Amino acid sequence: MADTQSRTEPSAQAPSGISRRRLIGTAGATGVALGAVGAGAGYAVASSNSPEQHAALTTLGADTVMFHGKHQPGITTPMQARGHLIAFDLAAGAGRKEATALLRRWSATAERLMAGEPLSSDDTDVARDAGPSSLTITFGFGHSFFSRTGLEKQRPSALDPLPDFFSDHLDKARSNGDLWVQIGANDSLVAFHALRAIQKDTGAAAKVRWQMNGLNRSPGATSHPMTARNLMGQIDGTNNPKPSESDFDKRIYVPASGSSASSPAWMANGSYAVVRRIRMLLDDWEKLSSKAQEDVIGRKKSTGAPLTGGKETTEPDLEKTDANGDLVIPINAHARISRPDQNGGAAMLRRPFSFHDGFDQDGVPDAGLLFVCWQADPLRGFVPVQRKLDRGDALSQFVRHESSGLYAVPGGAEKGGYVGQALLEG
Repeated sequence: MADTQSRTEPSAQAPSGISRRRLIGTAGATGVALGAVGAGAGYAVASSNSPEQHAALTTLGADTVMFHGKHQPGITTPMQARGHLIAFDLAAGAGRKEATALLRRWSATAERLMAGEPLSSDDTDVARDAGPSSLTITFGFGHSFFSRTGLEKQRPSALDPLPDFFSDHLDKARSNGDLWVQIGANDSLVAFHALRAIQKDTGAAAKVRWQMNGLNRSPGATSHPMTARNLMGQIDGTNNPKPSESDFDKRIYVPASGSSASSPAWMANGSYAVVRRIRMLLDDWEKLSSKAQEDVIGRKKSTGAPLTGGKETTEPDLEKTDANGDLVIPINAHARISRPDQNGGAAMLRRPFSFHDGFDQDGVPDAGLLFVCWQADPLRGFVPVQRKLDRGDALSQFVRHESSGLYAVPGGAEKGGYVGQALLEG
């Protein structure tokens, strides 16, 4: 933990190029800068003639993710503490022209907010005192978008509707949508501010179809960086592909060269997002002993290590048996069934948020996982794994898939451009 700064440093001018919003501290009028893990020891304030004193942000608030780039943000960005997922349908009569204008507005708003810059004079100012806090805003197109805009010939076959699964109990009103937006940040007000700005930007061009709120552990809450836990208390995401792996781009992103029916040229450097609202039946789950829970998952609850020993990243020994000759990792354990080498090498980058939307009239929690996974082709990523889980995963009796969506997420916008430009202007 960094030392807590308890006095005002000598006056200094704010560095040029840094916005007012990013320089306003979270400590208030007292001038006290609260310490944070990895935070710098000092901060700058405005000159004595200034009506306000501007304290530098803690590391958490100052963290910035670039909007422009080869890929859209929010895919390989480290998981954030707060998230919002929202889907829109184009309004009646709206088409390609209105969609183009909307993506221009959304991209401009995302660029400013992710840089920690204020919006127009009528901005709600909800996040006035905070920096960008690792804010990311990601945009995608649903299957129905292409018929609404007359772009059916540009619709990738990889965007064909997902098959039905046995564990599905889908609410159509909370599934799919013409357009999809993912928002993540390490500050709740920053995330809400972005959500409100995106919704206001739609104007008369689109209307909200559904919206969901998610959460994760806050950065710095643990003594060292760790894989996230879900609401079942399980470490979730151990076997995620890593950008350092040689085949990561091939598995997660659409190739930049060539064009096919599966992924046309406008999807170069993009990815496909599968979004599922997965209700966890926590009352039933929590009736199990810790040992029974570990057998369902196939991993130690405390460390995430496979039941066959080692640490979280140790490869499980799927053939190992105990003194009675029984498999140490049960035949239907989630970790066994979901492993890539048990699914023809199928891989996806899981980047979920947990959710809790209160309790029903019987006191049963409406809680679980806003599952978001990324892959170059969902028919080779999500679908084969989910089909196998559907047939024999021990975890299936404790979860229920309540909504679903599949979205084509194009590559990042060039400077001066907007997301989806190659599709809408191609």
